[in-house]
Amino acid sequence: MKVCGFTFIRNAEKFDFPVVEAITSILPVCDHFIVAVGNSDDQTREIIERIDPEKISIVDTVWNEKLQKGGVVYAVETDKAFDAIPDGFDWCFYIQGDEVVHEKYLPAIQQAMSDQVDNKKVEGFLFGFRHFFGTYDYVGDSRKWYRHEIRIIRHDKAIRSYRDAQGFRKQGRKLNVVPVTAEVYHYGWVRPPRFMQEKIDEVHKFYQGDNPITKKKDPGESEFDYQGNYDALAKFEGTHPRVMHHRIKRLNWKVEVDLKRIKMKPKYRLLYAIEKKIGIRLFEYRNYSVLKK
Repeated sequence: MKVCGFTFIRNAEKFDFPVVEAITSILPVCDHFIVAVGNSDDQTREIIERIDPEKISIVDTVWNEKLQKGGVVYAVETDKAFDAIPDGFDWCFYIQGDEVVHEKYLPAIQQAMSDQVDNKKVEGFLFGFRHFFGTYDYVGDSRKWYRHEIRIIRHDKAIRSYRDAQGFRKQGRKLNVVPVTAEVYHYGWVRPPRFMQEKIDEVHKFYQGDNPITKKKDPGESEFDYQGNYDALAKFEGTHPRVMHHRIKRLNWKVEVDLKRIKMKPKYRLLYAIEKKIGIRLFEYRNYSVLKK
């Protein structure tokens, strides 16, 4: 069994992406790794080059600035990295530049890929997600944060990144997947407030300003308002991946969080209450088909 990791990145230094940690976290289970490095205004390419030159190949890309609707540019860049994976690999492990996998999950991930390598019905693996917000102590606890998504796919070039690169589909249909006992830790919403606001401003360009996560900023606002941009948070009780420890130690900003605060429209507040009571998320969007055992 052979596994190739892949990702895309641009302006990692400028927007403080933990892309080194992201790649390093899954590198032990990858035989090779492809990184599509977009045209950047900083030292992103040099940063990627230093990680593991023997294992990582770089594909230089130019982002299409005209793709300014729905975040589709992220799917295009994802496909560029995926298409660069050469023949001979069975599984392709995708990770975004602000996602990290805890080392405790790697044995289970490797075992799952090995167990299903010859089962062609399985087109991918479904991971759980934790979305950190504000600091490394809190995670999003509402319906706007997706709970599961595909991060390992079979090496089949008919599979394409979907919409804004949240997941994958094959010829327009959902992939048939099996869950793996592992979570992806998403750190995209833990940055110094200035970096966070600059990153959001950049992202808005590719969504025509329509980003469902954040409210419109006030004119002249230079730092992201963490206090005003969450509807429900929960305390994180686990441990972070080792590769993230140095970032956690250098955290130098504070976010005051009220875990009792629930800021939602009545419909979503009701659905949130039902989910907390019975443990089921009603009407949940699923970009995948889970195979029955």
